Amino acid sequence: MDRRTFLTAAAALAGATSSASTATLAADGGKPVRSKPLRSSYYGPESYDDKELVELRDVLGKRQPFRWYGPGKQPPMKVLTFEKELAARMQTKYALAVTSGTAALTTALAALGVGPGDEVILPAWSWYACFNSIVMQGALPVFAESDTSFNIDPADIESKITPQTKAIMVVHTMGNPADMDAITAIARPRRIKVLEDCAQSLGGSYHGQPLGSIGDIGIYSFQIAKTISSGEGGAVVTNDPLLFERSARYHDLGLLRPPHQALLGRAELEGMIGNQYRMSEFTGAVLLSQLRKLDAIIAALRGHARRVYDGLADLPELHLRHRPDPAGDIGSTLWLGFSSQALRDRFLTAMGAENVPASHPLDAALVPLQPAAEHKLTSHPQWPSFTSERGRSIQYGSECCPRTIAIHRRFAGVTLDPKYSRSDWDDIVAAIRKVYPVIARA
Repeated sequence: MDRRTFLTAAAALAGATSSASTATLAADGGKPVRSKPLRSSYYGPESYDDKELVELRDVLGKRQPFRWYGPGKQPPMKVLTFEKELAARMQTKYALAVTSGTAALTTALAALGVGPGDEVILPAWSWYACFNSIVMQGALPVFAESDTSFNIDPADIESKITPQTKAIMVVHTMGNPADMDAITAIARPRRIKVLEDCAQSLGGSYHGQPLGSIGDIGIYSFQIAKTISSGEGGAVVTNDPLLFERSARYHDLGLLRPPHQALLGRAELEGMIGNQYRMSEFTGAVLLSQLRKLDAIIAALRGHARRVYDGLADLPELHLRHRPDPAGDIGSTLWLGFSSQALRDRFLTAMGAENVPASHPLDAALVPLQPAAEHKLTSHPQWPSFTSERGRSIQYGSECCPRTIAIHRRFAGVTLDPKYSRSDWDDIVAAIRKVYPVIARA
């Protein structure tokens, strides 16, 4: 369908659903838009089919579950092939598969040389793993406010920079790319490294560049709630050969295996202390098949999400989440803003009654409010991150992110799913057109 035909269809949909805004809300005794609640699922497992089985059976048949060696004349290739295809898809020179998104963050920070005495700026709206991985490197997390894109607010970054700032961790939240132009403009002149956490936005882009390929190093997660999934798993990508070598060594006990050394041509390091985050061939087998489905999943999400956005475009005073690059958003969630938390909560109740459920952002995503941050709990009472003079001076808790908390309390989201039918997407538009004007005018 070309753009003109699409917009014509969207206009027709808007006209067909305009009467919904004058109908009695189901919460007030009216007829709901749907007879049964709309339910989303997990994108990756939704797309499982015989292709994953073929790859898994190949590993079983060859009895080669370990990525580096095993019985037989041919070496295991699932994880290595996955790395090569991921690097190509993300337009980076190198990709490294690891055991989880958290392992990927830890590996990336180690590759950047982040350690005791260093500080890493991250958004207040993030996830436990972001904060934890910084602390576990012995460094200090410094929270910056998030803006209405739900990503780090570039305007708040500069005030957080000190001579100890080693990196900025950019978290592309819930499918939406952060403002990378503004962030890199702050970081580059100061030689501050940029780490892109793309765990929630695999397949997204920013002005045509894949997320993860723009900063110095990027990471992905393949946990069940991510765009593609093997249950657990992660990856690191970079264009910097030294960062790749450090990552490869760190994830494998300090070793640099021949296939990775061959990618580099020659090693720069004699060795380093490392962890053990090697991905198994079973995980690699599933991800190899999943990666080959990524573009189809993203195309479905974006196409359907565009239908919803176009179907709502004429609503007066519609307040949507800010999208620095709408074309790069993967379209996983539609977020709507309200003037108060009370109105937001009324919207949640009303949408639930229409059987098109909406939700508020996860409280857990406000990491500064969690006990581990607010009370500076660590693995050991002498943990150097927080016992230093600087560590004791950094403010956590609600006082460090009041604007982020205010945004968190005013937004509601409708989760979108690539497997929804056309009528499901039309119901989303109809329910919002019915409910939002009533609540927003209250």
